[in-house]
Amino acid sequence: MPNGHGLQGFQVEIGQLRYFLKIAECGNFTRAAEALLMTQPALSRAVAKLEEEIGQPVFERQSRNVLLTDAGRLLHARAEQILSLIDDTLAEITDDGETGRIRIGAIPTITPFLLPAVLRTFSDHYPRAQIMVYEETTDALLQRCNRGEVDLALLAAPIPQQYLAVEPLFDEELRLVLPADHELAGKKRITVDDIRHEPFVLLDETHCLSENVLSFCRQRSFHPVSMQRTSQLATVQELVSLGHGVSLIPAMAATLDTCPRRIYRSLSGPKPTRSIVLVTNPYRFQSRLSQRFQDELRGLR
Repeated sequence: MPNGHGLQGFQVEIGQLRYFLKIAECGNFTRAAEALLMTQPALSRAVAKLEEEIGQPVFERQSRNVLLTDAGRLLHARAEQILSLIDDTLAEITDDGETGRIRIGAIPTITPFLLPAVLRTFSDHYPRAQIMVYEETTDALLQRCNRGEVDLALLAAPIPQQYLAVEPLFDEELRLVLPADHELAGKKRITVDDIRHEPFVLLDETHCLSENVLSFCRQRSFHPVSMQRTSQLATVQELVSLGHGVSLIPAMAATLDTCPRRIYRSLSGPKPTRSIVLVTNPYRFQSRLSQRFQDELRGLR
């Protein structure tokens, strides 16, 4: 990378690299400054100093956003490698198996139903551990895993990443949810044929649960008519209660639902399921504390 100062005077601080990566991630100085809890002028000065050290711009400034220059793209790849190495080294030095930070990612259809009990038990055993939970979609969490921003992620298969370690934990039934006054509610045995022509309420396409549901239906030679799409599982449940359609809901969510306006039933015959998996980055350091939390999750099998 060309440098007007020569290598002898090349001094880039770790903080500058972190700022640079955050701006590249956000695509905007204002959003990056908010995420970093600093003022935009201070962030701009840090980047200006970085560009001065490098001898050329790393960002192409536009009216609202910024793009990486050729030098910025090269620096981005190297900065991720450098910071990953530093973070892993510090984590390994301070790893005592009792203290430290675990960064857990989970999709929204898992986080509120599975994690609370697991976190409570783990915190009782390791009270000095700092646990951070990131609830995001599958794609966002896979990116975080690749960048080393989370230590592990709880997702639903399939996982379209070949460089991450994917470990099956358990299969979970998807249960039919109906309004309490639905004509099928009193039927002892409900089959796929019974719901073939029912309108469905589904999560939007960013949630993998929708693909789990659609895949099951396609295997039974029908495509459900989706009358409503939403981004929250609780909204799916509420819309079903209001008579907007039926849906298939993870058993972990169905078990915790006590609303009398809807009921849950297992389909007769082959049941719809989803596979819950543990995803980690094999190229990143895994602390003993993180490994112990993973063992806690394996106990759910």
